[in-house]
Amino acid sequence: MDHNTAISLNELSMEELSNLFGVNDHHLAILEKNYNVNCLIRSSQLLISGSEASLVDECKRAVLAAIRLIKENQQLSERDFYYIIRLVAAKQEKRLEALTSSPIARNFAGKLIYPKTWGQKIFIDAISRNDITFAIGPAGTGKTYLAVVYAVACLKNQEFKKIILTRPAVEAGENLGFLPGDLKEKVDPYLRPLYDALHDMLGVEQTTKMLEKGQIEIAPLAYMRGRTLDNAFVILDEAQNTLPSQMKMFLTRMGFKSKIIVTGDVTQIDLRRDQKSGLIQAVNLLKSIDEIAFIEMTTADVVRHPLVAKILEKYEAKE
Repeated sequence: MDHNTAISLNELSMEELSNLFGVNDHHLAILEKNYNVNCLIRSSQLLISGSEASLVDECKRAVLAAIRLIKENQQLSERDFYYIIRLVAAKQEKRLEALTSSPIARNFAGKLIYPKTWGQKIFIDAISRNDITFAIGPAGTGKTYLAVVYAVACLKNQEFKKIILTRPAVEAGENLGFLPGDLKEKVDPYLRPLYDALHDMLGVEQTTKMLEKGQIEIAPLAYMRGRTLDNAFVILDEAQNTLPSQMKMFLTRMGFKSKIIVTGDVTQIDLRRDQKSGLIQAVNLLKSIDEIAFIEMTTADVVRHPLVAKILEKYEAKE
């Protein structure tokens, strides 16, 4: 026996309906496949029918959650629908309201940026409360991007005089000495994700101007030695590839009126087998310090294509 329910669409504009349904009704197709239901639009209503009452009810809750987000001026993507489905399954869809309650900043195009997952919200809340925050989790969880977004927002509000972005120039076994070009040409490929995040927030022209003025500095980790970083928002990215001595050096550069964010993925260490990760050591040594926040993000926070989360889960299960 089929179970049926209906959702009124009267309060949605054409643009909002288009957002809800997706291109070529792709979002509805996601719901139908996930809940094994049929979705039919008729007389300003979305009719949901299926053989299992519990799945029909879950699908309805997912649609209502999506409508609430759309009414908050959220532009929903395929990724967002998969996250809504996940929260509904855990009966946690009310968390979506908290995600949209406080935007982090506006990007260069004027679009408001919100945390996309609960783990991202916890990360942003930790940054706001602590002078040092570690964010550890798999690729695609938005660690680097959110850190840069928050840093740019703080700089615009004149909370800090400059942003310093740094990464260890050690990846995939490559050695800078064997790469062609001058130092900038050698290190820029390692720093590309940081440039990309800045361009999204400020645009290419404004980013270039702020780099020239020294308001933003992007440099390999080795350039931090011997400095005291006062009145700065400092982000160390790919921290799993630091050596213990490098991590100690970096953390002790902290000056007054500064904020430090350390991001990394302990499953993607590119150091030699005989070298220890400074990130892993720092977590073990410093986790008892109350003023330092340690945020662990998971595959549930992956905001790339849904397949990325599934791939990561398979690798984690194997390891």
